[in-house]
Amino acid sequence: MTNINGVPFADLSIQWRQIRANALPDLEKLFDSSAYCLGPWVDAFEKAAAVYLGVRHAVAVNSGSSALHLATIASGIGRGDKVMVPAQTFIGTIWGVLYQGGIPILCDVDAETATISVEELERRYERGVKAIIPVHLFGQPANMAAILQFAERHSLTVIEDVAQAFGGTYGGRKLGSLSTMGCTSFYPGKNLGAAGEGGLITTNDDQTATRLRALRSHGQSRRYVHDEIGYNYRMEGVQGLVLGHKLPLLDGWTNERRALAARYAKELSGLPLTLPQTLNGDHVWHLYVVRTPQRDKLRDHMAAQNVETGLHYPVPLHEQPCLAAFGFDRNAYPNATQWANIGLSLPLFVGMTEEQQSRVIAAIKSFFL
Repeated sequence: MTNINGVPFADLSIQWRQIRANALPDLEKLFDSSAYCLGPWVDAFEKAAAVYLGVRHAVAVNSGSSALHLATIASGIGRGDKVMVPAQTFIGTIWGVLYQGGIPILCDVDAETATISVEELERRYERGVKAIIPVHLFGQPANMAAILQFAERHSLTVIEDVAQAFGGTYGGRKLGSLSTMGCTSFYPGKNLGAAGEGGLITTNDDQTATRLRALRSHGQSRRYVHDEIGYNYRMEGVQGLVLGHKLPLLDGWTNERRALAARYAKELSGLPLTLPQTLNGDHVWHLYVVRTPQRDKLRDHMAAQNVETGLHYPVPLHEQPCLAAFGFDRNAYPNATQWANIGLSLPLFVGMTEEQQSRVIAAIKSFFL
């Protein structure tokens, strides 16, 4: 989004300008060869992503939601099976569970990180639970050591939702490589964003990768032979091309995000705001979310100063209308509710200038001081 006279929440055109000169000749080749669906650029991106993440296989699909759906299928989740998920996340985290007829077991999130609470996993575990989907929310890794120990103790599958933390690490390993499968979104605004929708599933299991590749393409093991019900979840060639040109720049972009986050932390210290912390692993700052009971008034003030902000996510899962049939207690997830009610996302994007960030900081200070 571009805000000509003020500070936008994000400006994705900056990334395009950084890859344009190298990407345009490849785009010409792609259109000349009609490699629109999967094809050589998607293949090349899958291989590069697998190397970058330190996994045997990276399977490209058409969205992060599709990635999570296929990972749910590959994990054997079916009707009546229970999957533990955080109460505060984008709803795409649980679509796959619901599509398969599974039952989400919501867990409250950690008060400081907004990632799934390990104490809640212990408290809410019950018979019939088969998997956990921890979300590395806002770019902050979940507490994977404790989650994996819990999962091993109960023989559970772990599917990482890495949609907001691609490139982050935990214990020296890339997120998405720590569990049975990792699922990523390449929605344009993500740290590694496509020119539209896109997603990825990572795994170290050869058989799982083979099945995922079939599932994404109508369940075909070979052309016109459909071994099981499949889906049209293939990545478009143009998305693989764009992602392939962006991937080598990602670590530099991540360092840029970290520098912006560090400046926010320094300049906003001492204000009546709760600032985000890095408590688990290596934060990649997809979002910089501050908290204040005056969130809505502060947001209005920022808008009046022509500074765009975001809300992630103002309606937690236990309050979503489409999940009303599960009868979730709205009072049972206080941390998730608080994050939803008082969290405000500040502008933080690749190419953000010092002057733009100064305007954001000045607008916040003028509200409180």
